[in-house]
Amino acid sequence: MMSAASRERAGPAAVELTGVSKSFDDVRVLDALDLRVEEGAVHALLGGNGSGKSTTLKILAGVYGADDGGTIAIHGERYATGSYTAAVARSSGLRFVHQDLGLIPDLTISENFALDEGYPRWAGPAISWRRLHGRTEERLRRAQVDLDPRTLVRDLRPSDRTLVAIARALRDVDEGERVTLVLDEPTASLPHHEVSLLLEALRRCRARGQTIIYVSHRLREVLSIADRISVLRDGAVVATAPPGELDEARVVALMAGEAARGRAARGARGRKDPPRGRPAGTPVLRVRGLAGGPLRGVDLDVGQGEIVGVAGLLGSGRSSLLRALFGVLPVDAGRIEICGAPGRHRTAAAAIGAGVALVPEDRARDAAFPDRPVWENVSATVVGDYWTGWRMARRAERRDAAALLGPFAVRAAGPDVAFGALSGGNQQKAVLARWFRLNPRLLLLDEPTQGVDAVARAEIHALVREQVAGGGAALVVSSDFEELEGLCDRVVILREGVDAGELSGDRLTEAAIAAATQTT
Repeated sequence: MMSAASRERAGPAAVELTGVSKSFDDVRVLDALDLRVEEGAVHALLGGNGSGKSTTLKILAGVYGADDGGTIAIHGERYATGSYTAAVARSSGLRFVHQDLGLIPDLTISENFALDEGYPRWAGPAISWRRLHGRTEERLRRAQVDLDPRTLVRDLRPSDRTLVAIARALRDVDEGERVTLVLDEPTASLPHHEVSLLLEALRRCRARGQTIIYVSHRLREVLSIADRISVLRDGAVVATAPPGELDEARVVALMAGEAARGRAARGARGRKDPPRGRPAGTPVLRVRGLAGGPLRGVDLDVGQGEIVGVAGLLGSGRSSLLRALFGVLPVDAGRIEICGAPGRHRTAAAAIGAGVALVPEDRARDAAFPDRPVWENVSATVVGDYWTGWRMARRAERRDAAALLGPFAVRAAGPDVAFGALSGGNQQKAVLARWFRLNPRLLLLDEPTQGVDAVARAEIHALVREQVAGGGAALVVSSDFEELEGLCDRVVILREGVDAGELSGDRLTEAAIAAATQTT
């Protein structure tokens, strides 16, 4: 999908894939994919898990070899897929920065550069630190990164660490040399206030003539920076257009295809019915003067049918609030009521018994058994229901858990697949299925869509709305303020362990949340 005006403005291609396919055993992951990236542009590559996006990047990097028959062109130099290698990619100016930046926190910026370039030395084994820092300073200057090369990486802001990784990727690129920078989820781990700093740096890269292939799940961010957007589905590009011809709902629909009808489409549209700001129902949660860990006195109410967000900077007590409500963080003072009953529980089991469910931030460590089958993970909260008095009714347990995969849109080859083999979005939906079968009164969600694609994000939001509409309530912690704006009825601001205000109605916007979290 490209308008006539867009085609007329098309410039020379930095990267062009034509008819590129890739199969693993008998499974075709890329199907005659065509992709054209213009020089000097930011070209966003979007797609759900399994769309072929990661495979495309690995073929561009030369990590995977594509099937015979297609071609890859870099700055006009065309290669048959059989002759394209990692060495060709590098010599042609492709540079990759992955979500895992590969930086060692306890080393300086200079030392991290030296891991790739080696240490300059005086005679013998002595390292010339002066030359090392000077060389690194020059690399940073060329990338327009204003940092002291002697700084430990652990002392850098998250956005500056990403800039260091970009500068390191460009270390051997001469000024004026054509380069294509491939960024895979560069803002996934950044707090909200750091994202704009990185995006501005990328705009400076574009202004210097660099080409950027940008992969991100954050659609609003993509729409703000991209010159072109390509959407992948089922191993092929289904649309390419400038951001002015797309919006978030349209992108999600393109990514999901038929799946956009129903839950994903409802989740992408945002919370329109009932309108935000309506009176909450009977209080499900009431908190007064809650103190414990970093919390120093929090007051909070969540009504029946309400989704309330919690925003704050790192260290504000966001996650601690959820853990205190779930009985895994000791409470020093304050009162908690769940549906009018005392709710200061000393254990997670007591909290679960009172109708509280927690989906923690670190899914792999705290919410899953990665090596066990999906069905065992889904049945973990009700496993006692299958004890017959002398044995476990494992066949019934598996059957009931497997029956939930469809309604919760968990896409897996089967219920016996290891949980860890699922994509992040499917893992999160399986965790939600585990808790929702208990029909919890209060749902506690910590970063519920971190690291999931846009389709899974919309599906997760729709599942939460459906659960709450049935008479429950949800408290959502997220560092993604776009998510809080779209999902929540109200957002409570935490600052240094104290509730510092609330946003609702027309005041509930991404920009307002960002400003409120940083106001002193």
